[in-house]
Amino acid sequence: MLLRMYLRWAERHRFKTDVIDSTEGEQAGIKSATLTVTGRFAFGWLRAERGVHRLVRISPYDSQKRRQTTFALVEVMPEADDDVEIELNWDEIRVDTFRSSGAGGQHVQKTESAIRLTHLPTGIVVTCQNERSATQNRELAIRVLKSRLLELELEKRETELRKLRGEHVTAGWGNQIRSYVLHPYQMVKDLRSAYETSNTGAVLDGDLDAFMQAELERLATGRPPSSVADPDDAS
Repeated sequence: MLLRMYLRWAERHRFKTDVIDSTEGEQAGIKSATLTVTGRFAFGWLRAERGVHRLVRISPYDSQKRRQTTFALVEVMPEADDDVEIELNWDEIRVDTFRSSGAGGQHVQKTESAIRLTHLPTGIVVTCQNERSATQNRELAIRVLKSRLLELELEKRETELRKLRGEHVTAGWGNQIRSYVLHPYQMVKDLRSAYETSNTGAVLDGDLDAFMQAELERLATGRPPSSVADPDDAS
C-alpha cells in the first residue's frame, strides 16, 4: 500500500519512477522494495517521509476480520551523482550472484543475473534483480550502494550539526511518524507536525503534499515534534 502510495504521488508530480528491487512477503504483500524517483526537488520533498509508518485496518487475510496493526520503515536517500567522489573499496564488499525470484519471462530463474552487494564495514546490503542481465543489475546495485553510503555520511554530518546546536538527538528510528487508521474510523495523522485528515483514500492514492509541506515547515522553523498523542493509542 505504501509503495503504491508513493508511486501515485510521483505520478501526480510527473516524476520518473523505477522499481529496481522488490521482495514478496512470506504470505502476502511486499516484504521490501527499492525504487528510484527522478524529478525536480524529489529528494527535498521525500525526505519528509523518512521514518516508521503505521497502518491500522481490518486484515483482508484474517478470516475472523480482526483489526491488525502493521509497521513499515521508509528510507529516503539522495542518489550519488557521477561527480560525487564516493570510492568503493572492493576488498570490503562481498558480491553474491543468484537467480532472480520475481515474475518474468524465459530469462528469469534460469541464469544467475541477480546481484547482492554487502558492504562489510557498515553492514549495508543492496540487492538488484529486476534487470535482464547481471551487468545491468550490478551497475544499479553500485549506484544504490553509493547512495546509501552518501546518506550515511550526510546523517553523520547532520548529527554533528544537531549536537553543535544543542538539539536533542534521538538514538534510533523506532518511533512512528505517521498513522494510517482505516478502522474503526478513517484518519491519517502525522505525529510530528500534528497534521491530519480523514480522507484516507486520497492519501493512499498519493495526495501527500500537505503532509510533506507541514513537516518541512516544522523543520524549517525548528519547532519540536508534536506532543499530541496518536488518537488510536487509547484503543
